[in-house]
Amino acid sequence: MKLLRVGVPGAETPAVLVDDDRAGPGRAYDLSALTADIDGAFLATDGIGRTRQALADGELPVIQLDGLRVGPPVARPSAIVCIGMNYAAHARESGAEPPSSPVVFLKTPNTLAGPDDVASIPRNSTRTDWEVELGVVIGRRASYLADREEALAHVAGYVAANDLSERTFQLDDSGGQWSKGKCAPGFSPLGPWLVPADEVDPSRLRLRSWVNGEIRQDSTTADMIFGVGHIVHHLSQYMVLEPGDVVLTGTPEGVALSGRYPYLRDGDVVEIEIEGLGRQRQAFVQA
Repeated sequence: MKLLRVGVPGAETPAVLVDDDRAGPGRAYDLSALTADIDGAFLATDGIGRTRQALADGELPVIQLDGLRVGPPVARPSAIVCIGMNYAAHARESGAEPPSSPVVFLKTPNTLAGPDDVASIPRNSTRTDWEVELGVVIGRRASYLADREEALAHVAGYVAANDLSERTFQLDDSGGQWSKGKCAPGFSPLGPWLVPADEVDPSRLRLRSWVNGEIRQDSTTADMIFGVGHIVHHLSQYMVLEPGDVVLTGTPEGVALSGRYPYLRDGDVVEIEIEGLGRQRQAFVQA
């Protein structure tokens, strides 16, 4: 089961896609009768369970997705919390030692974009970079969680994410923090789907990215220094995570910051894919 939001920005329709091996790629159903949106309130009130029950009862009308824009699969998170340097190989290519504790920074929620929306290279940017990442969507309010097992019980599901970054803003203009390089408009494409946590093993997912059809990143979440349970438990000791919040868990090696590849330019196309969580495609234009 895959939750998604389709339609024009700000007026997306909530939907659910159900795979059916007998009928090809599956069918999509309109969730509007069940919820106004896929957001924190929906997730906190067992929206995933209620969706499964409505599907089983045959209560949801079919919706045709052809020609519809796909938006980010979760609406209006109160926070996008990011973990830096969380893949051992990426830490090495960045010239840093692997961290002994999660490195945390924030992106503003208004950076959210759909998985295939056109992406802008920020004004005055010369070092816009791509980062395929596993995104974690929180399902229940998380504060001072006891252990990693309890932390995983607070995860609603998982999404594919591209943590776009402007490295000069992030590293040279930062004043010691990274968010300046992370918060340009559209710098957090999510989706296409939110897959429920009980249908995903986040510990061994293949992540890949391409620029203009050439492979850049090809790794698995097994290379993460801190796993999902560790991250959510750790964050809950320092902040309150609300339902619908998104946690980005870091990127593997193969970004432009490594010096092996050029930074993004007007006309470039970036694609990312995470096993079971879908594929994104962003065409880049100069702001």
